[in-house]
Amino acid sequence: MTHTSGSAKIKDWPRESREAAQLVLDKYGEPDEETLTELIWHRPGPWKRIIATKAFYEHNFPTAHIDCVESVIDYRVPVDKCDELARFDGSVIVERTAGEVSARCHDEEANFLALNLMHDIVTGAKTVEEARAYYGKEFLDYRRRKPTPYMDGLKFTPCGKPTADPDEAILTVDQLEKAKQEGRR
Repeated sequence: MTHTSGSAKIKDWPRESREAAQLVLDKYGEPDEETLTELIWHRPGPWKRIIATKAFYEHNFPTAHIDCVESVIDYRVPVDKCDELARFDGSVIVERTAGEVSARCHDEEANFLALNLMHDIVTGAKTVEEARAYYGKEFLDYRRRKPTPYMDGLKFTPCGKPTADPDEAILTVDQLEKAKQEGRR
């Protein structure tokens, strides 16, 4: 089997997603997994994984751009904070059962920003409105070449303890067995 380099693998991707994926390739090298539509790195830098995709999504917050690079961390979000995170940024993705949170944007720096603000919302350090305003401010500061502490890296340590949330069963084994017996009649 011939191995194709990540750069060759993305040559037919749309310009937007190809440019974003190339930034990840330049920083972290060849991916651990490759398909025609995704490149995946396991445990690069502070991340559990990074996924660069051929598909990209138009996103208008805080300004028009595309999302195609997803950075994943282990993190348990309390159920009562999920709505707030959805209001904050539609590209912050909570995988409650898996115990993961990710941000999908155009580059790693924007993902740092989104996840640092996610953490601020979860811990109560910022409201959704404050987080959205700060996101816009830091995004403009990045363009102005001013300091951008929330884009420099994670400002918290992702959870080391188990973060998965398997939820609670609402059906008992007896109920399932009874339903199975009724289904045989």
